[in-house]
Amino acid sequence: MSTKLTFNQAKDKLIKVLEQYVPIVSRVHGGSHPEFYEVRKLFDAIRAKIKEAGANKAELNDEFAKLREITNDYTVPGDVCESYEAVYNMLAELDKAYHG
Repeated sequence: MSTKLTFNQAKDKLIKVLEQYVPIVSRVHGGSHPEFYEVRKLFDAIRAKIKEAGANKAELNDEFAKLREITNDYTVPGDVCESYEAVYNMLAELDKAYHG
């Protein structure tokens, strides 16, 4: 039986890791995958809205919708490293928890 994370659990688990990975993946893969620059902007917007919301649930529907569109529902390109894949997987988990 898989345990489903609440958004707050997912946020607490994933945001700090994403804060480390996203800038590195952007620097390494942004040249060959320019869509990742937009992923980074959206992640930064999500992070800012979460911080601004404090204990309340941030309104992130637009950001997650754009992420799904840009990433083709978090489909990992075939020519990227494990960190890139990890970012997409973490963002997908965060998205799922938000809408769950």
